[in-house]
Amino acid sequence: MNLSIAIDGPAGAGKSTIAKLVGKKFNLMYINTGYMYRAVTLMALNNNIKYTDKDGLCKLIDSISMHFEHDRIIVNSKDISDRIVMPDISKNVSNYAAILEVREKLVSIQRALSEKYNVIMDGRDIGTVVLKDAKFKFYLTASPEERAKRRYDELIQKDVKVNYDDILSDIKKRDYIDSNREISPLKKAEDAVEIDSSFMSIEDVVNYISKYITDRM
Repeated sequence: MNLSIAIDGPAGAGKSTIAKLVGKKFNLMYINTGYMYRAVTLMALNNNIKYTDKDGLCKLIDSISMHFEHDRIIVNSKDISDRIVMPDISKNVSNYAAILEVREKLVSIQRALSEKYNVIMDGRDIGTVVLKDAKFKFYLTASPEERAKRRYDELIQKDVKVNYDDILSDIKKRDYIDSNREISPLKKAEDAVEIDSSFMSIEDVVNYISKYITDRM
């Protein structure tokens, strides 16, 4: 049986960064499920497909090729990793990710990868839906203010002009949408280890998770 590690949590909690580093420590394939939903959102917006157009979204997903190379997401042979973290995608991704048909198609892809490789995945419903039988599950969170500050600093470093209050508002809105949607809402799996990283460094979180896994392997 392959090794699977699930990391869930709200927007801006640092899931992707932590998952990449833990994945490298244990030689796992890192699958950024959030990037997959962001990629669908970008492609849908580029093709003027609204999140209410379920048939259009299904056809879109069936028509694109998607894979990861060194933590970067490649869609139709193009690296779109930098484009999908922009504010316009962040504002829209929760609406597209809430669509049942979109989630079913992407979850199917994610599960197939976990059956073939040793993987670490991060997202909103990995431990509760995608990898319910994962040996290790973690729920990574932080205060909305701390998450907004991290996202603000990340975008400023990329020379993107943003406003902290706008980012904080978007994060709170996404938290509400993600936690209250009917399909696969954001919630901590009963058997997941919760980590509040508000006052922890990236290294602290990686070391905590790594020790937890090593002690139980």
